[in-house]
Amino acid sequence: MRELELIEALERRLAGAGGRVVRTLGDDAAVVRADRYAVTSVDAMVEGVHFRSDQLTPEEIGHRALAAAASDLAAMGARPGEAYLVLGLPSGFEVEHAVAVVDGAGELADAVGITIAGGDVTRAPALTVSFTVVGWARDAGELVGRDGARPGDQVAVTGTLGAAGAGLALLEGRAGSGLDGQAAALLRQRYARPWPRLQEGRELAERGASAMIDLSDGLATDAAHLARRSGLRLELRLSALPLAPGVVEVARELDVDPAAFAVTAGEDYELCVCLPGRSASQLSNMTWIGSVKKGPPGVVFADATSPLAGYEHSL
Repeated sequence: MRELELIEALERRLAGAGGRVVRTLGDDAAVVRADRYAVTSVDAMVEGVHFRSDQLTPEEIGHRALAAAASDLAAMGARPGEAYLVLGLPSGFEVEHAVAVVDGAGELADAVGITIAGGDVTRAPALTVSFTVVGWARDAGELVGRDGARPGDQVAVTGTLGAAGAGLALLEGRAGSGLDGQAAALLRQRYARPWPRLQEGRELAERGASAMIDLSDGLATDAAHLARRSGLRLELRLSALPLAPGVVEVARELDVDPAAFAVTAGEDYELCVCLPGRSASQLSNMTWIGSVKKGPPGVVFADATSPLAGYEHSL
């Protein structure tokens, strides 16, 4: 593969500046007209660690990588801005497949209001798709961290849980024999093309969210981050969880409790949020799963029979 050939192809796909972006691909650096506060996150996905190319299309790999990074902006309540891509390609990787990876990311970027404003292409031992994303806020008080939960806050999640883990189980052939084709396709879609909750994150910030996190490693692990950072106890209920359609069937095939599976599988990229009671009462599109209490920092599932933990990265 010729590097310049690929760069030219990507420039054609991502051509054009707009909004805050004054200069983009084709120069040594992007030029962006900034708002007052930048919110920046970096996320990398590596073949064999975060995905397998024999399970996902190149477009899905690109979409998934950008979605994971953009989900961090959603968790802060930031407005979407720009993304910068580092694409590491193994020897022999086809140009058209590399362009397809960027196409998948570009389609998601267009849908959620992100501009892919630059990046780099390099040789790598395994396919690596890394995005730096930048969101914006006019005031630091608009943003939500993990450390602001208060006793009496109510805890909620967006969407449904467990779908990505169930979709991965289907792709790996560990489950799925009891599902019809449509249900299986929807679970696969939730794993392959997660959707960053950017709009919901901004709305929750505006409604007075005190603490928030995106669910990348599973609710059991991610809610514990909120608890530790806030120095409080989150008491949650497995019975209150909104399980995605098909999760119960997949969990039973795997011989695990469906709710426990949903809080430990990870990669749903929904939001877990703590809200004061007065704000919680005004929201009807969330699922309320527990509350914040004084006590030793951590998460307790009141109706669980044993401790639960989600994914933790091993280095």
